[in-house]
Amino acid sequence: MADALKTSKLVYEKLVSMADGPVIAMRSWNEELWGPSSAPATIVLNHPGALRALLLPPGDLTGGEAYIFNDVDIEGDIGEALRFAAELQSKNAGRLDSIRLLRQLRKLPADNRRSVHGRPKKMGHRLHSKNRDKASVTAHYNTGNDFFQMFLDPALVYSSAVFLDPDESLGVAQSRKLDLICRKLQLEPGQRLLDIGCGWGALAIHAAQTYGVEVLGITLSAPQAELAATAARQAGVDDRVTFEVRDYRDVTGRYDAITSVGMFEHVGKGHLATYFSRVQRLLDPKGVFLNHGIVTRDRQIRRVTPTFVNTYVFPDGELVTVDEVIGEAEEAGFELRDLESLRMSYALTLRHWLTGLEANSEAAIESVGETTYRIWRLYMAGAAVAFDSSAISIYQMVLEGSDRPWTFGRHHLVAKDEQIEELSEAVGRARTTDNSTPRSR
Repeated sequence: MADALKTSKLVYEKLVSMADGPVIAMRSWNEELWGPSSAPATIVLNHPGALRALLLPPGDLTGGEAYIFNDVDIEGDIGEALRFAAELQSKNAGRLDSIRLLRQLRKLPADNRRSVHGRPKKMGHRLHSKNRDKASVTAHYNTGNDFFQMFLDPALVYSSAVFLDPDESLGVAQSRKLDLICRKLQLEPGQRLLDIGCGWGALAIHAAQTYGVEVLGITLSAPQAELAATAARQAGVDDRVTFEVRDYRDVTGRYDAITSVGMFEHVGKGHLATYFSRVQRLLDPKGVFLNHGIVTRDRQIRRVTPTFVNTYVFPDGELVTVDEVIGEAEEAGFELRDLESLRMSYALTLRHWLTGLEANSEAAIESVGETTYRIWRLYMAGAAVAFDSSAISIYQMVLEGSDRPWTFGRHHLVAKDEQIEELSEAVGRARTTDNSTPRSR
C-alpha cells in the first residue's frame, strides 16, 4: 500500500511537470492531497491501482472506462481535467521519459474495475446497413426522452446553437439557429421541406409555423417521432408537419428544400457518395440543401480503433474532414454556396448541456444509472474541449444544384437577427402554458 502511494505520487508529479497549463490536483484513496487545494479539478484515486487503470494501456477508451466504472472520480470542473489530459496527450514526450513513466505505472497493482464490466456488444448486420444504422441510433437514444429533457433547452434541440453573445441563454441561441437554417434555405409558403434526422421536431415545427412550409421529418428513433408528433399537434401544425421513422435511403418524392442537422456523422466515410447522391435525387433542381455536421481536422490515415465515444456514445459514428465532405457533395452534382463554422458555438452549447446535466445529477442517476450519467458527463465535457482546441469543428454548408438562381450577398441570413429574442420569448410563453406535457426538440 505504501509503495503504491509513493509511486502514484511520483507519477502525478511527473505528469504535472510535463504540463504547461493550469495544474489539476489528485487525491489518493487514503485522502492524501497532491497539488493545490484551489485547483479547478481533482482526480480522485479510489484504490491503489487506480492510476494504472487510468493510464494503461494509453488511450481515451482506457481513461474513459476508468472514470465511468469508478476507478477514479473527477471532482470540480471536469472540462479542466480533460483539458489537462488533452494537453499531455498532445505533447511528444521523449522516449526515455515515456519509458520511465511506464515503468512507474507498471509498479502499481493491476486491479481495475473495467475488468468486471462488459463493453457494449458489437452491432449485428453489415456496417451502415439500414438495420445496423437503426440499431446504432436506438442505442444512443435509449436513455429516453425524459433524460434529454434534463439538459437540453425547452425545445429539445440536440445540435449546436448559434451564439452571438456568450452570456445569452441557450434557448435564445437555439431559436436563432432554427431561424438561421430556415433563412439559409430561403423558405417560402407552400414549399415542401424534408428534415433528415429531425430529432424531436423543433426545426420542422418552426419552419411550418414561421415560414408556412409543409414538412416531412424523419428519424430512426420511434420515441423521438412520437414526442415530435405530439409537439406538432400542440403547436397546431400537425396538418403541415409529419414525422416518420424512416431511413433517408427509403424516402421518395421531390422537395424544395432539405435539411440534415447532426445526422451525417453517422453516415460513414464510405457511404458519403450514397448519402449526397440520394439527397441530390430528392431535391428539386432549383432547391436548397443545408448540411449541418461535425468534422475532424485529422488528415492522417485513420485506423478503425475503438474510442470512448464510438464505444459508449455514438456506435459506428465516423468523422471526416470538411474538404472530404465538400468533395463528395460536388461529385454528386451540388455546388457549395455558403459555408459557416459554428465551432465555438458548439463548445458553448456543450457547456450549457453539461451544466444542465450536472445540476440534475441526482435525477439523472436515478433515471439511467450512475454509469450512464458518467458516460454522458464525460462525453459532453470531452467534446467541448475538442471543439475549443479545434481538434474537431462543425460546419453548416448550403448546397444547391446548377439550376438554382444565384443569390448575391448574405443579407437574407442576417436580416432578422434582431427578432430572435422576441421570437424565443414567444415560444417560451407558449410552451409554459402546459408544463405537464413534454415538449419537442
